[in-house]
Amino acid sequence: MISLLVGGSLHAAEVRESIDWQRSFLDQYCVACHNDVVREANFTLQSIALDQVGTHLEEVGTWEKVVLKLRAREMPPPGLPRPDAPTYDQLATWLETSLDTAAAASPNPGQPAIHRLNRAEYINAIRDLLDLEIDGREYLPADDSGYGFDNIANVLTLSPSLLERYMIASAKISQIAVGDPNLLPTAKSYEMRPTLIQEGRMSTEQPFGTRGGNSVSHYFPLDGEYRVKIRLARTHANQIIGLANSHDIDVRFDREKIAKYTIGGEGIINPWAAVMYASEYEQTADDGLELMLDIQAGTHSLAVAFPEKRGLPEGLLEPRLSSASYEFAGDRDMPMALGSIEISGPYNASKPKSTPSRDQLFLCEPVGTDAGDMACATEILSALARRAFRRPVTNDDLATLLNFYSSGRAEGGFERGVQRALRAVLVDPEFLFRIESDPRDITPATAFQLTDIELASRLSFFLWSSIPDDELLILAERGTLSEPAVLRAQVERMLADSRSGALVENFAGQWLYLRNLPGVAPDPDIFPEFDDNLREAFRTETEMFVDSQLRSDRNVLELLTADYTFLNERLARHYDISGVYGNHFRKVILESEQRGGLLGQGSILTATSYPNRTSPTLRGKWVLDNLLGTPPPPPPPDVPDLEDSDSISPRSVRDRLEAHRTNPVCASCHSRMDPFGLALEPFDAIGGLRSYDGGELIDAFASLPDGSSFDGPKGVRNYLLGNEERFVSTLTKKLLTYALGRGLENYDPPAVRKIVRAAADDDYSWSSLMMGIVESVPFQMRRSQEL
Repeated sequence: MISLLVGGSLHAAEVRESIDWQRSFLDQYCVACHNDVVREANFTLQSIALDQVGTHLEEVGTWEKVVLKLRAREMPPPGLPRPDAPTYDQLATWLETSLDTAAAASPNPGQPAIHRLNRAEYINAIRDLLDLEIDGREYLPADDSGYGFDNIANVLTLSPSLLERYMIASAKISQIAVGDPNLLPTAKSYEMRPTLIQEGRMSTEQPFGTRGGNSVSHYFPLDGEYRVKIRLARTHANQIIGLANSHDIDVRFDREKIAKYTIGGEGIINPWAAVMYASEYEQTADDGLELMLDIQAGTHSLAVAFPEKRGLPEGLLEPRLSSASYEFAGDRDMPMALGSIEISGPYNASKPKSTPSRDQLFLCEPVGTDAGDMACATEILSALARRAFRRPVTNDDLATLLNFYSSGRAEGGFERGVQRALRAVLVDPEFLFRIESDPRDITPATAFQLTDIELASRLSFFLWSSIPDDELLILAERGTLSEPAVLRAQVERMLADSRSGALVENFAGQWLYLRNLPGVAPDPDIFPEFDDNLREAFRTETEMFVDSQLRSDRNVLELLTADYTFLNERLARHYDISGVYGNHFRKVILESEQRGGLLGQGSILTATSYPNRTSPTLRGKWVLDNLLGTPPPPPPPDVPDLEDSDSISPRSVRDRLEAHRTNPVCASCHSRMDPFGLALEPFDAIGGLRSYDGGELIDAFASLPDGSSFDGPKGVRNYLLGNEERFVSTLTKKLLTYALGRGLENYDPPAVRKIVRAAADDDYSWSSLMMGIVESVPFQMRRSQEL
């Protein structure tokens, strides 16, 4: 096949001859709708110049849409003449080659906006800057999202109220990091959700042989006394549950048992009208579960658990109540459970001699003289500002910070001065924003290479959602980071680092809808087995699965084909898989082909369902958008909801969706979405396998407008594997959007195709995709501002 060479040596006649077959293709299959008169979808292919594909920026978007339609076999519409598959691919390849050649000749990396750190990045930056773990939810609100992610620069605005939150956070964090003895006592409560069933060992932090309870990691800012208050779970009538029998409660500090209590089986419990006349004992039996501990500053673990008593209940077995039901919340006869752990303090506090934050912050000790203390403060603030601002520190930077230091020192001594300067650093725009500047005297609208300092920040926030470490900054300051061998070695190092877990939490968590799980609320009457244990297990399964793929550097297609997953007993029981015991997760080989890969995981299946039923439309839309990269347009206004079934004449979801396929207005999109969701109907709304829906045997066969068909989850998986380049391209687009912090524009697809083609030579490994993104034009370059 002949490629169009932009600016090459082909003569005009040869160029004309090379595009004759392309023009014939368009005239035969496309121009009937996309002509200068009709202009279907508001564009024409009749008069557009084929010998200049990719050279006119305003037409690039049109051609990229044509490529997507050709690859997805979405045009011409069903019922009209269509070319065969090789001809489809021939034109798509020719267009891609032409667009890529033009893009290489005139690169356009885009103009990313100034990028405010989102909440996750702020938390991680504080962790890496000060060796201090904070709960960002206490300081900052959740961020808005765009293009599927919450790190998109033009969405991350800074309102006056948010600026105030940053200022409050900087004051509190600087106090905690320095260990300010004037820090006022505070209280933090670690609540247990009532829909979390406290059975068995709750986590790896809990001792073996225990059930229920919780283990928390808490930062104690000063040496001093702290009060620990344990509150037991209650019914909606404020009755402590499980008081009819005696229960032991163990309290551990840093894994050592420090207290043991026995509660229950001895007070007055009203047998009748309990809701109206709960006894005092039922409401106050846990009043004495309180400790006063003398604790040194730093992060410590505190655990509360119930020693497990094994046995089988006597009498008739009763059906288990849904944890989300009113009856469950009012059942005082359930086993005793933890309600909350409250930690308050410090009291009688003193400044700590050493904490991880102080050790990282105070690189030297004051000597008691003005000159000596100023020299030490200069050393401390130089190192602090270099890490916080992600660049070498200037004299102006230091002068500003030393002014803050001097005013603080005059009030309260050396450490108060450092604390005040630290507070200024944490609200400085150079810390809160990722700022990239145009070179001086550069021509407007010109592509240029990022500096190594700017590249270091892009790299660390992509792979770690945090600031660069010393090794990365040193290479950037030397100007060697951008050297290909050095850059590749750094990417490999950073992916192997535990901080790359941010890719799972922040990228996969949003791409795969894991962040939606806390908000799903399956109907307790229809799905009484759903509880928070299952909700957490869904999230853990997918996070561990993606993490294992990433750290083993597997072929990304194994996201679809893997014959293993990670299960604990609760999730294995839900999946009807035997031989898995305990609450800890472990790798399990799957025997059923239904469960393989992401398509069989309860997290995604639940997040793409309604509370009372499955939604083939939501599931199909998720497949189109997140796996195939061809999201449907938003639905037209005033579209009625899908008619519910009834008990007299129950109908399957497939039957009720028939309205979408028979309505021409709906069919244009639903004919592409619904088939993928219908093929996933063997999974119910919380990811359980089933054979019937609405009393009818589930028919999981589905077909697309282009004539391709598939049957069941395995069929969808095989369809995706048959379109592996589309899947890898979609994953690459999602990763590139996340890496750049902006939505992809019409000029970005050539970079995506280059990354995918290079990754194909390395078996589509995760590292090849990551490296391709880091080496790409939009990641390493930017475009100067236009006049």
